[in-house]
Amino acid sequence: MGTPLGPLAGLRILDISTMMAGPYAGTLMGDMGADVIKVESHYGDESRHLGPSRDGERSAYLSLNRSKRSLCLDLRKGESQEVFARLVKSSDIIVTNVREPALSKLRVDYDSVVKHREDIVWIGITAFGADGPYEGRPGIDFLAQGYAGLLALNGDPDGDPVRVTVPLIDTLTSVLATTAALAALRVRDQTGKGQRVDLCLLDALIHAQAAGLGSYLITGEVVPRTGNRSLYFAPSGIYPTKDGKMAVITCPGQKFFANLCTAMERKWIDEERFSTVDNRLANQDELDRIIGERTVDFAREELVQRLVDADVLTAPIKEAPEVVEDPQVRHNGMIQTVDHPKLGEVDVTGLPLHFHGTPGAVQRHPPMLGEHTQEILSGLGYSDEEIRGFVETKIAGEWPERIPSPSGGGPR
Repeated sequence: MGTPLGPLAGLRILDISTMMAGPYAGTLMGDMGADVIKVESHYGDESRHLGPSRDGERSAYLSLNRSKRSLCLDLRKGESQEVFARLVKSSDIIVTNVREPALSKLRVDYDSVVKHREDIVWIGITAFGADGPYEGRPGIDFLAQGYAGLLALNGDPDGDPVRVTVPLIDTLTSVLATTAALAALRVRDQTGKGQRVDLCLLDALIHAQAAGLGSYLITGEVVPRTGNRSLYFAPSGIYPTKDGKMAVITCPGQKFFANLCTAMERKWIDEERFSTVDNRLANQDELDRIIGERTVDFAREELVQRLVDADVLTAPIKEAPEVVEDPQVRHNGMIQTVDHPKLGEVDVTGLPLHFHGTPGAVQRHPPMLGEHTQEILSGLGYSDEEIRGFVETKIAGEWPERIPSPSGGGPR
């Protein structure tokens, strides 16, 4: 491992979190060059036990925890607290989604941590809020979708609510956690003072629904479910192709519908029922039918290229194998290959921020549990003999040792 690259090089982040929203914030900062130390129990992050596996290593963990080092430390043992205190003193930011009362029992809460370093930036992630009516409740992305109204908006108009399968709220929360951490660092640079920052999945999703909730707040109108259609313009939907695949076509305005007509070699725009946005909305069942009858004349890639050439908003509906081979995805560096000590070459997603002056990159493979325990503790000033003692007494653990646990973590 060479010198870390990226705008956050020189910062140290402690990732004391599990699953996605917390760990993925650490990953983003690690990709930007920060030294991210993932502090785990002997059981490890819950995501190490979820999802499809490759040679015993789970995809959920591998996909979310690149660009980190792993320290296995049992914070339940009193002897570990001196180690943890030394670690905090060398760190700038802590990200945690441990719930109370475990948060305080493990002494990773802000009031405990700030005793070790007064200017620490402490980021606490919960499902619904650090206090208030829902204080202490466990929660995940799916539940936030229910509380914040996203489930009610997603799905076909006449069908049941459908969850957004991709954990976008977890991902958004991780980005907000990173934003909060860096904003707090700016304050520390100006004032010398750190601070506690709380954020939650519920607030992240309310933030993301500014437009939908704004419609209700401003006009009193509840936005209905529209499936793949748009509430404001037509056509907008998913259409079949000759090879049994599908493509998205959407026309937000007169210009794009005219372009669609040109590309499809049809004069739909000259028909009164389709001549304006309002007329198309009133007749979109028929409009979707005739567009679908035309799109099946083309294979998907032929259709998409024809529409792109005509400046129509379109996209193929790709499956995962196609996505990872997409030429733009590859060009953007969003699929990266790293060497893993157990699995060999592993492909992971890349950094979505492209800095031209201080470029970041995937810094490390997703670490094995306790892979860097020796390295990290040595860097904190502990001797080899002291580290052996920690491992022998189960205060710390190091890979390839792994101690099973009958009870692991849990949701936030």
